Amino acid sequence: MAIDAIRTMQAKDVIAAKMASAYITVDGERYLLFQAKNLKATLEKEKKEVAILGKMSKGHKAVAVNGTGSMTIYKNTAIFDKMLLKLKSTGEDTYFDMQITNNDPTSEAGRQTTILKDCNIDSGIVANFDADGEWLEQDIDFTFEDIEQPEQFAVLDGMRN
Repeated sequence: MAIDAIRTMQAKDVIAAKMASAYITVDGERYLLFQAKNLKATLEKEKKEVAILGKMSKGHKAVAVNGTGSMTIYKNTAIFDKMLLKLKSTGEDTYFDMQITNNDPTSEAGRQTTILKDCNIDSGIVANFDADGEWLEQDIDFTFEDIEQPEQFAVLDGMRN
């Protein structure tokens, strides 16, 4: 039996991971975050168990969501250092928005833009070196309070039944 070609994803429709852009908006200033090497943002559901009369198994109900993320950047910007130094000096923490767009022009899926609202970094490297290394890099963990997706990937041919 032959595979139905319309029901098989085309290789061209895989999104190339490098075909992305990231911007951050801090205190009204927008910056292209071309230092970013990788990024992952996760929206995790918090669930509570629900006992159900007449059933041995328990149900689960979502009661909250929590946004966390991590990224690695090439350490050639002081944007994140300034956030930490401002907190240390004044007690004022910095929240910022981050916009990530995935856009592989070869894919029929099109582009997807995600905006992470009210991001807040957990910590940061304020000085480093590595005599045996190649590049200065920094891993940054963060939280975010809200998310928007003004653009989403298209439904590919063959996905609908």
